[in-house]
Amino acid sequence: MILWPIEQLLPHAGRMVWLDRVVEWDEEHIVCARAVRQGDLEVTAEGLPSWAGIELMAQAIAAWNGCQVLSAGGTVRPGFLLGTRAYRTDVDAFPVGSSLLVEATRTFHDEEGMASFACRISAGTLQAEARLTVFSPPDPTPFLDPRTSLDPTGHAP
Repeated sequence: MILWPIEQLLPHAGRMVWLDRVVEWDEEHIVCARAVRQGDLEVTAEGLPSWAGIELMAQAIAAWNGCQVLSAGGTVRPGFLLGTRAYRTDVDAFPVGSSLLVEATRTFHDEEGMASFACRISAGTLQAEARLTVFSPPDPTPFLDPRTSLDPTGHAP
């Protein structure tokens, strides 16, 4: 198992990378780490707002995808968060100084790039969990260009 730097796994840059590193990953699962630090994007005196857990989960999924793609010799590409179901958290904010473990386990995928993941954030007794639906098409270009019209199946005519 290769543990690439998180910046190589995500199609994000600079302060938009919200994870610190990958702890472990395999074909169906990933665990990432994040320390909540004062001065980081969206962190207030209370900590990182709990709504940010969805972004942490989405980035863990993107990192999982990056690991899969790089291990196969491919190039990391953008994906899309389509939805979140049953987001539940025990806190209003993840406190400054807390060390978060962000886990994502693939529960469904298809050949077109649609997938679902069961996700969890833990930090001692703090927890958050949700199911995220994502889309990672082989060629995301048509979905990134607002001038491209797509048919109902998501293909460019």
